[in-house]
Amino acid sequence: MRAARLSAASTAGPGRGDPILLVAHGSRDPRAAEATRALARAVGAARPGTPVVPSWLDHTAPNPTEALRSLAAAGHRRAVLVPLLLTAAYHRRVDIPAAVAAARESGAPLTVRVTDVLGPADGRVDPALLAALCRRLTQPDRVAAALLDSLAGPAQPGAVTGAARTALLAAPVTPAPFDALVLAAAGTRDAPARGSVGRVAAALADRYGVPCRVAYASAAPPVVGRAVARLRARGARRVAVSAYFLAPGLFHDAVVVAARDAGAVAVAEPLTDVPELAGLVLRRVDATVRRPR
Repeated sequence: MRAARLSAASTAGPGRGDPILLVAHGSRDPRAAEATRALARAVGAARPGTPVVPSWLDHTAPNPTEALRSLAAAGHRRAVLVPLLLTAAYHRRVDIPAAVAAARESGAPLTVRVTDVLGPADGRVDPALLAALCRRLTQPDRVAAALLDSLAGPAQPGAVTGAARTALLAAPVTPAPFDALVLAAAGTRDAPARGSVGRVAAALADRYGVPCRVAYASAAPPVVGRAVARLRARGARRVAVSAYFLAPGLFHDAVVVAARDAGAVAVAEPLTDVPELAGLVLRRVDATVRRPR
């Protein structure tokens, strides 16, 4: 992708110390913003000396235009913007270019290069994204909670609560083997974006040698509960849910509840700041920096 030039570009090529601006969707849920900050810290730790700045399209400050202006005011002349998005839908096509244009129109003397999204680029699922999803499937922090609640929910006699429940959740968890997967995503009406989610599901199916179906929390069918139920109706006995989310929030919470109610044995956590995701961010940065302008 060509650089979005906020001023005449420097003749020097972009260096590894140029700031990285992460742009997340944004949410009213404060856990989402903290997840983005945690990822920014992980990326910064993986590349010492490079400023890594989080920003959000909505709900949390700064927005990307404000962040770009601040970088320019601090004396930076180049930056690489990474959309923290899993599909190249409306936010990538419209909102992020608009934010860069608004910074340009404000006169900020900064050259911005925008990377691909973190989901499949050019039809290819990055091995780092697949590794991140697999890591979360082996760390089902919510699995124990979902299973405990399904066996003895808080409103039922004999529920496991309080310190006992906390201790059980803190204990090492051996992931239950699964014979089918659901890849749960936020949802989009954009058909190519849904196709990219399907490619990730296919990669997971190949990785584990089990069927993997896509489900959505909004905007497109099927919902997670329906996808789990269909797999179970076709003979799957242990269906796990992989969370195609970058941060926790209402969507992921709804997925956990729906999957549990439909009989899923495991629900993975969002990707947040796993090492593979931080590595993927830097792979996107490096690939963009190497491209001809």
